[in-house]
Amino acid sequence: MKLGWGGRIAFLYGGFVVLIAILVMGSMRQDVDLVAEDYYQQELAYQDVLDAGKNQSALSAPVSIHANETTITLEFPQEFKEKLINGSVQFYAPSSLGADKLIPMKNVQDILTIQRSELQNAGYTIKIKWEADGKQYYQESKINLF
Repeated sequence: MKLGWGGRIAFLYGGFVVLIAILVMGSMRQDVDLVAEDYYQQELAYQDVLDAGKNQSALSAPVSIHANETTITLEFPQEFKEKLINGSVQFYAPSSLGADKLIPMKNVQDILTIQRSELQNAGYTIKIKWEADGKQYYQESKINLF
């Protein structure tokens, strides 16, 4: 059986429609997580984050992050050796909302140790917000826990 030019155009058009339908169905099954539930309030308060980041960049060194098989260690710069640190450490995994973890810091000295068993194997952005002597600080770092 031989197809004429009209049949070929109909076959091509039908194939295109099927392809688009498959792509739409696949995209509807994709799981999309919001970055944060309260993203609007976070955006309004972002100037505070910028100011805290400037305070952190004026320090002698950034917070150093070391990971091994069992722990993750955050070591604060020399300026915080004799000071109490309050704040939070957020482990943000862009790949999955369920992998995020928020760890509060209350009266920490210059070193904070976090058990790796509290976290999943993922790539994280570590967002450290802390306060010492009435001054706010903020630092973001990336770490891979695969």
